[in-house]
Amino acid sequence: MEIISNPTQVEIRKAARALKDGHLVAFPTETVYGLGADATNENAVSRVYSVKARPTDHPLIVHISSINQLAKWAIDIPEYAIKLAKEFWPGPMTLILKRTEIAKDFITGGQENVGVRVPSHPVALALLSEFEMLGGLGVAAPSANRFGKVSPTSSTDVQEELGKYLDDTDQILDGGRSWVGIESTIINCLSDSPEVLRPGLIALEAITKVAGINLKIEGLTNEIKTPGTLPAHYSPKAKVVTQGVAKKGEGFLALANIETPHGAIRLAAPLTVDQFAKQLYESLRLADQKGLTKVVVVPPDGDGLAMAIRDRLNKASK
Repeated sequence: MEIISNPTQVEIRKAARALKDGHLVAFPTETVYGLGADATNENAVSRVYSVKARPTDHPLIVHISSINQLAKWAIDIPEYAIKLAKEFWPGPMTLILKRTEIAKDFITGGQENVGVRVPSHPVALALLSEFEMLGGLGVAAPSANRFGKVSPTSSTDVQEELGKYLDDTDQILDGGRSWVGIESTIINCLSDSPEVLRPGLIALEAITKVAGINLKIEGLTNEIKTPGTLPAHYSPKAKVVTQGVAKKGEGFLALANIETPHGAIRLAAPLTVDQFAKQLYESLRLADQKGLTKVVVVPPDGDGLAMAIRDRLNKASK
């Protein structure tokens, strides 16, 4: 396994070649780090499932370089989905669409739909562009961590989590810490009305305004299998709770204006909701590094990103 910090265009081109040759490349996105494989290579995708210990019926998101590549993966795309893609791509939004023939069962979990997104991190975009120049069609890239565990927001997280499972021919591209810090908004675009299956940075009001159609949060009652929508996910070893007062020796995470309970171990003091999201997974990992058994979190109020944070904490506490 090779770790490449601040990769040059030449190094990114080599990483793209590694993907095309069937190897795995972990890379930064604006949300979290992903573990990438050629989305049309069943053997490579199988290794992603193996490295992550991920159930093989749990679908993967395909990453492409631009909206111009969308028709390779999706058909019968609703007009509102095109509007959303034009407005929010590149960015932290995944669209669930009816699949084309190249989106095989080993990507979709046996479903007739596929999740697609265009990340905005410059390293991710450069890697995808180089991969496509080599004839690649898309990169499957779930979060670069063991299944159900805390998502990685740095190359160090990836190395610590997956290093012993990766081969010498695999790579990790270090592009700094992810600046959003939680996973993309997932929107079901398979019907006349869009449904938010997983909240993220993009606020519901913004989605409704751009789509021109009212939407709803369907969540766990939806029959569609998508990443990050299982009841329990994003979980550290420490027990996460969002009610009660942190006691002596317990971890504590809240906005900076909330005082640390006496004896509690402050994991972070974000000033804003944006900072809270960026520091959330880093704080949960820190709790495990410190050997804490319990973390008390005071979730931020509000819609948009605050809602996404509460979603992740709800799953981490299961």
